[in-house]
Amino acid sequence: MGAYQGNIGEAKSRAAAGELSVMELISIADSLKAVDMGGVVELYDQFVLHNEGHPLLYAVLFNFGTLLTDLNMLDPAAKAFERALALNPDFHPAYINLGRVYERLGNVQAAVLQWDAITGRLPQLNGANIIHMTMALNQMARVLEASQQDEATEKVLKMSLELDPHQREPAQHVIAARQRQCAWPTIEPGERATRQHLLRGISPLSINAYTDDPAYQLALSWHYNLKDVGQPAGDIITRHWAAEQDRPDGRIRIGYLSSDLREHAIGHLMYEVLGLHDRSKVEIYSYYCGIKADNDPIHQHYRRDSDQFVDITGMDDVTAARRIADDGIQILVDVNGYTRDGRIKLLALRPAPVIVNWLGFPGTMGSPYHHYIVADDWIIPPDSEKYYSEKVERLSCYQPNNRLRTVAPERPTRAHVGLPENAFVYCCFNGTHKITRFTFDRWIEILQRVPGSVLWLLSGADLSHVNLKTYAQSKGLDPDRIIFADKLTNPHHLARYPLADLFLDTTPYGAHTTCSDALWMGVPVLTLSGRSFAARVCGSLVRSAGLPELVTESPRDYVDHAVALGHDRARLEMYRARLEANRDTCTLFDTAKLVRDMEGLYARMWQDYREGRRPEPDLTNLETYLEVAMTHDHDAVEVQAIVDYEGFWREKLAKRHAWRPLPYDKRLWRA
Repeated sequence: MGAYQGNIGEAKSRAAAGELSVMELISIADSLKAVDMGGVVELYDQFVLHNEGHPLLYAVLFNFGTLLTDLNMLDPAAKAFERALALNPDFHPAYINLGRVYERLGNVQAAVLQWDAITGRLPQLNGANIIHMTMALNQMARVLEASQQDEATEKVLKMSLELDPHQREPAQHVIAARQRQCAWPTIEPGERATRQHLLRGISPLSINAYTDDPAYQLALSWHYNLKDVGQPAGDIITRHWAAEQDRPDGRIRIGYLSSDLREHAIGHLMYEVLGLHDRSKVEIYSYYCGIKADNDPIHQHYRRDSDQFVDITGMDDVTAARRIADDGIQILVDVNGYTRDGRIKLLALRPAPVIVNWLGFPGTMGSPYHHYIVADDWIIPPDSEKYYSEKVERLSCYQPNNRLRTVAPERPTRAHVGLPENAFVYCCFNGTHKITRFTFDRWIEILQRVPGSVLWLLSGADLSHVNLKTYAQSKGLDPDRIIFADKLTNPHHLARYPLADLFLDTTPYGAHTTCSDALWMGVPVLTLSGRSFAARVCGSLVRSAGLPELVTESPRDYVDHAVALGHDRARLEMYRARLEANRDTCTLFDTAKLVRDMEGLYARMWQDYREGRRPEPDLTNLETYLEVAMTHDHDAVEVQAIVDYEGFWREKLAKRHAWRPLPYDKRLWRA
């Protein structure tokens, strides 16, 4: 029972008699939590009932409310917090916790009101009050963002950052909110939250849509891993006994770690992969870390196609890492990276001898424990390997595809979706967060040079629609020529693709799943390949589908090509016919070959490990690269349009070296 050796009944009697001090109450409760939680609740009940005049009753009620929240007794927890605030309206933590309880009860509006209330009760911003204020603001922003209120989210987060500009998570989310709204410039400094604060705090996923600067992206991923992932909570696994045991059948144990083996873009892409693996060569374990998906048919498909399916969502990182190690996983494939619900802190414990970055995150991890990244010759050319901390391994085309995808039989007409019948329809169904000012300027020029054409975009936040139309009008384009498509289920979304004439890709974060969807449905895709991973995926897919002439490498070529095709429907019909003819034979949709090639990569990776040749990530000088990258205004000057990218970087590094000499590294700086 811990420190308390007495009888719980005796403690309740003393509480009822008013003889139990607050410190004794807390001490006894802490000692008994593990063995008699019901008794602890009764003890608090007795204290609260018989100590109405106690000067610290509000604090007792706060502790009681926290205990009840942990027990998921939300209604009585709310009453405890409400009473605590009635006794002491200036007890700020109770507002925060009461808001969380209201949120869990489904009353989001009441939750936001609680967090908003605290912002009006802090007349003097001392250290403690700043903490409470930022905590309340961040809670409000989290709920507002979940309800897709991006404008309100941005406003609240900016208030939080002005109080404490060094916060990393609010900086990440305010940038993401501006990207979703197509609010330009993306980086908007405040009085205290400087450009450097925001550029250092941007998330690795957001930077892919912000700038085509692979050196900056590498440094930012390293920094994010250092600050946001940090040191693991448990001991690193230094010896993988089960993995290193020779198996009589010679099979390699592969683990796929993902939160997206369900109704999700990744879930659709990987749909055939696990089932196509050759079980004479590999044994497939799936480690799922996503939301509850028991009724999701795609999730059930992954359960069936895995030799072992392990749901680690409820496991802490140490327990999950030990489970993976005990399963003898030799190669663990991280199919999340720096995306929602990824388990990077688990990977920091090194649960497998070899860890691979593939498919989920379009870029380098910049971590000390991801050994390989899987790409292809187009996505990472040999001279770009220096921008990746991992060793690069290549497939013919890095992205798998589901050839069994369902397309709704009902095919809509243009009239059904609000498109003009005879207009040339350019479309882009990428998320609005991928639309930069530079991309949109190019689209406006294309529309202006192709009279009567329209641009069909996937709907996003309401404010993004307003911002895009307002910007177009400011450039002399009729905003009615921009049409938004409602979001639909995947089968119905696919069915409407053929209504478009040409898909226009975004840059620097191009179409990935959306590109392969368009090509599968016979819609040609025009892309502008940049230098970074996310900026080159679409080019890889288009080439692998047999349309290399639709991959451009300069902004001017992209615009001119789009305009030429807008005047040449015959050529587009030729492309459509080629897509139709090649669909069953082209590299892009040959998932069986991709899986065979993956197995070849796995075999080489494991052989290298057994012979002491496992690659170690190169993280040299990345703090300096991050520092140098932040000296450029990426909103004002598009890095992708800089012809001599390496010269651009070498000049900046030379200035930095003159001030404080840099150690030797093999990327851009030779000292």
